[in-house]
Amino acid sequence: MSADAAAALIHHGDNVGMSGFTGAGHPKALPQALAHRIEKANQDGGHFRIGVWTGASTAPELDGALAKVGGIEMRLPYQSDPTCRDRINKGEMDYIDIHLSHVAQFVWFGFLGKLSVAVVEVAGILEDGRLIPSSSVGNNKTWLDQADKVILEVNSMQPLGLEGMHDIYYGTDLPPNRKPIPMTGPGDRIGTPYLHVDLDKVVAVVETSQPDRNTTFTPPDENSQRIAGHILDFLGHEVKKGRLPANLLPLQSGVGNIANAVLSGLNQGPFNNLTGYTEVLQDGMLEMLKSGKLSMASSTALSLSVEGMKEFLDNLDFYRQRIVLRPQEISNHPELVRRLGIISMNGMIEADIYGNVNSTHLMGTRIMNGIGGSGDFARNAYLSIFMTPSVAKDGRISCIVPMASHVDHTEHDVQVLVTEQGLADLRGLAPRQRATVVIERCAHPDYRPALRDYVARAESAARNGHGGMQTPHILDEALSWHSRFEREGRMLAQD
Repeated sequence: MSADAAAALIHHGDNVGMSGFTGAGHPKALPQALAHRIEKANQDGGHFRIGVWTGASTAPELDGALAKVGGIEMRLPYQSDPTCRDRINKGEMDYIDIHLSHVAQFVWFGFLGKLSVAVVEVAGILEDGRLIPSSSVGNNKTWLDQADKVILEVNSMQPLGLEGMHDIYYGTDLPPNRKPIPMTGPGDRIGTPYLHVDLDKVVAVVETSQPDRNTTFTPPDENSQRIAGHILDFLGHEVKKGRLPANLLPLQSGVGNIANAVLSGLNQGPFNNLTGYTEVLQDGMLEMLKSGKLSMASSTALSLSVEGMKEFLDNLDFYRQRIVLRPQEISNHPELVRRLGIISMNGMIEADIYGNVNSTHLMGTRIMNGIGGSGDFARNAYLSIFMTPSVAKDGRISCIVPMASHVDHTEHDVQVLVTEQGLADLRGLAPRQRATVVIERCAHPDYRPALRDYVARAESAARNGHGGMQTPHILDEALSWHSRFEREGRMLAQD
């Protein structure tokens, strides 16, 4: 049926599980038709809002369209749309920021309420009802299993050559009947290439032909290249020390230009026969597969530039043999991250002197995107690395601060911090030792004197009975840099 007719099957108050992960594999036609329906209903004096659950971020024709008409009551687990972000920060949309590995099991447990409708993009439907997944898997298996009604959007823009690239594992039982996941290597295939659905639940099939949201990456700037260089030197040092094998361990890389710069550096580096076990496959890993530096990559989604997508489609047979796309409950599974010994590399907004990382909130209160899968990997990784330029807003913000204004990853989960200034290896260091290393190796020179002064005065106050020496802080000042920025537009006081 048409997208408009299918949209009429979704009602106010429904929780709708949409496919999509980092702009790949999301339904395109139905969300826009639903947005038009919501807009008209609300203009006519109605009140029409739904819950939107996805794998991760989607695109303007889904998140943007529904947010623009005020159609989203609750959003989870990750978003990156500017209209969504604005409505969340204005209090006009509720948002639950969840570890990506938790979403599927929370739905199975019944923690999030009833899933009314699943809207899932597929590349094709076989005669026996099996579904050929598209360019992302995300939570689609769970949406199809748990929803009362299913709407399939068949996108002819998704190549049927994707068939065989996916590995959908159906062996995750609920406690107390869970069994070990039978995977010991990042390239293991433990499931089926297809998604399954109860055909009695399928209430509509919508045809469309629209591309994914292709991510735009800028060439690595000087800071990104310096960050990449520090990480490459560190990994080489770990190999020399015998703490990593010559071909490293499976790589996980977050989204963005810095992450792509690190992968580009690895592509030019001395390490060979590498593997990837990540949640998003970007241009950098595609280039490594093409060059042979990377032998295979496991992910739950593609997130490619226009050029990267062309390369992928032009050489689909080559990449089908080297890429495995899995449900995000497997790609981000903490047990597998620990078992495989992942090297985890993710971006952050800020870190404090003791190693606590904020990866989601600007100035402690305004959501940027969400935690995504970084927590799934950081706590369980063999090496947990977070990276950022040392300053933002033309130097008016320091990304190394006395106290993080919001904490997503505690000091217990963070092993390495990297900025263009240098790399701080925090393993085996007590808090006050970490503070010295973070300030001297990661903070921008303009902010180091103020950070040193803060630590010295905090320790002096603790020695005089005002606080403890384990993690010295001056509570009246710990967040003063952030509050000064809110007042004056800069973190440091003027001389």
